[in-house]
Amino acid sequence: MKVPKEARSLARSLFRKSFSAGRLDGAKVSEAVRETIASKPRQYIAAMKEFHRLIRMELARRHAVVESATGLDSPTSTKILAGLQARYGADITSEFKTNPELIGGLRIKLGSDVWDGSVRGRLNALEDSLSRS
Repeated sequence: MKVPKEARSLARSLFRKSFSAGRLDGAKVSEAVRETIASKPRQYIAAMKEFHRLIRMELARRHAVVESATGLDSPTSTKILAGLQARYGADITSEFKTNPELIGGLRIKLGSDVWDGSVRGRLNALEDSLSRS
């Protein structure tokens, strides 16, 4: 769905005003939504949908999902999280999941970045390369 220019502009403005000290501030997000709904500017529903999308993307950009074939021990998970925080900042949150389909290795997803070092990922890449030949 194409977002009208006016709605996109309003959503970006609200998004920029939703930060405190470089981090997304929940109180400011709530205040922006309340004020926008109360004033009901043109295209406000489309603007709220776009604002919601921007907020979701920002939250995903700060949250890492680490999948492994078996459960990780505490030192390993701490080391992985420390590496992510060194690269992306100290305010990264993490979620560790077990996915036996990976067979071995890790898959890390942080926002739109995905690092797939799993056996399943390598097998899929091999299958793709063989099917192209």
